[in-house]
Amino acid sequence: MTAQPTKQLFASETYSKNILGPAFFSMSDLTIAGTSDDSKIGLTPAPANSPYIIANSEEFSVSLKVSFNKSPLTSLLMCLGTEVHVRFAFEGIGGAAAEKDVEVVITTVKDTYEYELKWTGTPNDAELTPGLYGVAAVAQVGPVKHDCSQPIIGFGYLAGKLLQVYPA
Repeated sequence: MTAQPTKQLFASETYSKNILGPAFFSMSDLTIAGTSDDSKIGLTPAPANSPYIIANSEEFSVSLKVSFNKSPLTSLLMCLGTEVHVRFAFEGIGGAAAEKDVEVVITTVKDTYEYELKWTGTPNDAELTPGLYGVAAVAQVGPVKHDCSQPIIGFGYLAGKLLQVYPA
């Protein structure tokens, strides 16, 4: 048996370029869910249109799913309490519709990698005037609630839904 080499190779067995793995997230299921406003006789929308055509006094929700990958780095970020901000943007189409945003903020928890962020209220609560709106969700992930955190970990957006608000 030969003696062990006297020279150690630090760049081969003891170094990993990706020890914690990548951290990333995806956004999906941008959803608008209206409830039918039965308070005005004759003004109740057809049930098939109800989620997207709503009265200004009707309660509705807008939601989005945010999913994180499962790597050691992501697990650490979830455990440390990463803030996830989603701003739901209502972009007015035409001069009568206002442009307003509502924001939802959550803090991640250990061993949870999928979150639903949801805002619930009425168009009046969100200061939406009657009209047609394009709806988008803009996300900001970060910072982590820790002194050593970098400010922002990632950004993303999802768009493509329409919402019509009518006066009740």
